[in-house]
Amino acid sequence: MKTIFHQADTRGDANHGWLHSKHSFSFANYYNPERMNFGVLRVLNDDKVSGGMGFGTHPHQNMEIISIPLSGDLEHKDSMGNTTVIKEGDIQVMSAGTGVQHSEYNKNKDEEVRFLQIWVIPNQQNVEPRYDQITLNKADRKNKLQQVLSPNKEDDGVWIYQDAWFNMVDLDAGKAVTYDFNKKDNGLYIFVLEGSVTAAEQKLGRRDGLGVYDTASVELTAAENASVLLMEVPMRLG
Repeated sequence: MKTIFHQADTRGDANHGWLHSKHSFSFANYYNPERMNFGVLRVLNDDKVSGGMGFGTHPHQNMEIISIPLSGDLEHKDSMGNTTVIKEGDIQVMSAGTGVQHSEYNKNKDEEVRFLQIWVIPNQQNVEPRYDQITLNKADRKNKLQQVLSPNKEDDGVWIYQDAWFNMVDLDAGKAVTYDFNKKDNGLYIFVLEGSVTAAEQKLGRRDGLGVYDTASVELTAAENASVLLMEVPMRLG
């Protein structure tokens, strides 16, 4: 088993006033040659957007873009004709493919919106752009893994053009779960949303990240009540 630990306070920090973003991997003005990606997991941004503010229309191409709201309401508009609002408990995916433009704004004027912006490098280039979002049943992750993303259209959660699986879990203090890899050459990036856990003999606190690979499974044990996002991704690019 091999691991790479990313402590929360070592992330890139970009504060634009209306937007405060923490970057687990190199992004925009934050560049760290040792923090470019974890396999095909290219971007993990922890964003806070002030009331009524947001990202104006901008383009994307050949990237799988996943948004997971943590609080508040995020309004999405895109060149495919979608106008939607995503909120805590939802997950959104956009396959940019041959090219798409979109905007994201905090729908509320009086409260911030917090969400994770995740980019995964796809295994197919120049696909037809697509959009999807679903509402998850948070009760299904109580002390057990809830799959929220996979490569398979018929599976639970949204799907993307990559051999990647995302799960979420809410663990009570003292509870444990074991994550079994779907593909032996994949790695697992563990991101603690709240609380603290131990995984691969590493203690992880709020917003800490841990990449684990060269293993078939990983056990997580909660030191206190914890919410965790687990992202299994191929380690090889291309």
